Amino acid sequence: MNRACSLLLLALIVTTSAFAKEKEKFQHPGPIHLTSAGEKWAEKTLRKLTLEEKVGQVFMIWCRASFLNVENPEYLQLREAMQKYHVGSFAMTVHVDGPYLLRSEPYEAAELLNRLQSESKLPLLFAADFERGVSMRLMGTTVFPHAMAFGGDGKAEDAETFGRITAEEARAIGIHWNFFPDADVNSNPVNPIINTRSFGEDPKQVGDLVTAYIKGAHDGGMLTTVKHFPGHGDTATDSHLGVASVNVDKAHLDSIELPPFRRAIAAGVDSVMVAHVTVPALDPDPNHVATISPEIVSDLLEKQLGFKGIIVTDALDMAGLTHLFSNNIGRAAVESFKAGNDLLLIPADFPASYNAMLQAVQSGEISRERLDRSVLKILKTKASLNLQDARLVDVNALADVVGKPNNLAFGQQVADAAVTLVRDNGKVLPLKSSLPKIGGTAKSALPYTTQEETHNQMVAVLFSDDVRTDSGRAFGREFRARIPDAHVMYVDPRIAAGMSDEVLKAVDEAKTVVAAVYVIPTAGKIGNSVAMADATGTLLQQVLDRAAQKTAVVAMGNPYLATDFPKIENYMCTFSNATVSEIGAVKALFGEIPIRGHLPVSIPNVARRGAGLERPIRVASGGLEHAQK
Repeated sequence: MNRACSLLLLALIVTTSAFAKEKEKFQHPGPIHLTSAGEKWAEKTLRKLTLEEKVGQVFMIWCRASFLNVENPEYLQLREAMQKYHVGSFAMTVHVDGPYLLRSEPYEAAELLNRLQSESKLPLLFAADFERGVSMRLMGTTVFPHAMAFGGDGKAEDAETFGRITAEEARAIGIHWNFFPDADVNSNPVNPIINTRSFGEDPKQVGDLVTAYIKGAHDGGMLTTVKHFPGHGDTATDSHLGVASVNVDKAHLDSIELPPFRRAIAAGVDSVMVAHVTVPALDPDPNHVATISPEIVSDLLEKQLGFKGIIVTDALDMAGLTHLFSNNIGRAAVESFKAGNDLLLIPADFPASYNAMLQAVQSGEISRERLDRSVLKILKTKASLNLQDARLVDVNALADVVGKPNNLAFGQQVADAAVTLVRDNGKVLPLKSSLPKIGGTAKSALPYTTQEETHNQMVAVLFSDDVRTDSGRAFGREFRARIPDAHVMYVDPRIAAGMSDEVLKAVDEAKTVVAAVYVIPTAGKIGNSVAMADATGTLLQQVLDRAAQKTAVVAMGNPYLATDFPKIENYMCTFSNATVSEIGAVKALFGEIPIRGHLPVSIPNVARRGAGLERPIRVASGGLEHAQK
């Protein structure tokens, strides 16, 4: 009996030990901290690396999250990057169809990242652009509005929670590092690439929200990045397509562009991303974008501002940089590294860039000490996350961490709070729902029943870049949920002219019109602009010419839209085209939520920063009774 008990106890101990070891191999995100043991690991590892391995550690390349068979050519390329070129970091994104991201699933992403971690000699750093949370790339995660909506909301504690939730969900799938928050001060209304990605135009408010986000992200165990140093907010060019220039003097830089970066550095931000912009006040060489300027990277960022963390380039495949190295693309990496950058992000030609860096070190153009300094920073960063001991994530834990109902509700709460009413002629809002009050008899909504006929009493015209995308779909669903026979029309630049007669006829017959305009900054879009395309802009102007008094215009993104349409009498901003912003806009239109947002930017000839007409919940007569409770 005693022998049997002893054997049972031994088996239990072995099983418990095995289970503990199994659990120990998984990452356990917490506050980022470099222990003495982690520092020793980094230093010891550096001494063991070959020159070729060191060069690989300073590169980060794309990894597109999707299911990949082990023999899939795309997966084999990722393995080659690790085995042949010793790459030390990946930037996770998803596949694209033109300008549209084809979002993947959390489980697929986590499985792929785990597999890559298992096959890498050294632990990998995984980063991502989660500017609007993990939902930018993966479905089923918490949806947040654009950064500028947090400026409209105005609460630093909400930016902190934003950082924490994003960190928790990112770490759950294996992402350690977010290329956010955006510290750009959007002081140029025609900026085509920053716009709603910025928290606003006031350096203090931007700094407050940046530091709050960093705190929350760190609490959730995620590395942060401020961008786009030394400031991309006062530019009129998309640096993905050409050279953007910051044509201001040093006093302007010191008072507008740089303060949020100083605040971020003081708050312990882990990395700073350098922009492909020229800044004549700092470096007069017209061929020196900031990325390859020692005056901007080494002198200003490292020496004057005292930044000691990882300095990362913006993507090296952007035209703002590549046009300078069209005859020898590998030199872009070399010149960026020589300027003071530690991590080289997304080279246009990875093999050419790797070989150029290797040759530069072998020839002495880049000293081995300089290379070691950057590699040690990267290794210490990996150790601060304890990746040397646990590099995998527990896929089974995703269902407990990702997409929590409370987090989803918080994302909606921020979008609701950001809605800002700029103009109200008192004749349109709140809209009146045609649904019966509680206790009334609702019409059947069974599946496969005949769709209700639409009428022109209430017309909603949804303007987007492409009607084939999701833009406006949530808005349309929410609108019809309140007015089932509303006439909802989707318009884009390709079909606007052909639809103008139909749209204007409906507008003429309508009692009330809503025009929701989806314009957001889109990286690399040819002819990039945050203004409405000619055809859609012309149609919106025609609608306003005929029916401005009975039309409410909702800017689902770019808040500066009203500058181009002075006839607008009712104007609402959401600063975002995310689904939560669409839902928030419809609720605000129908008076179901209070409107308390304030402009984080000035709209030329329309309103100054801080403006906003506050409204209590005020459901129109015949509206949804439950909304008042």
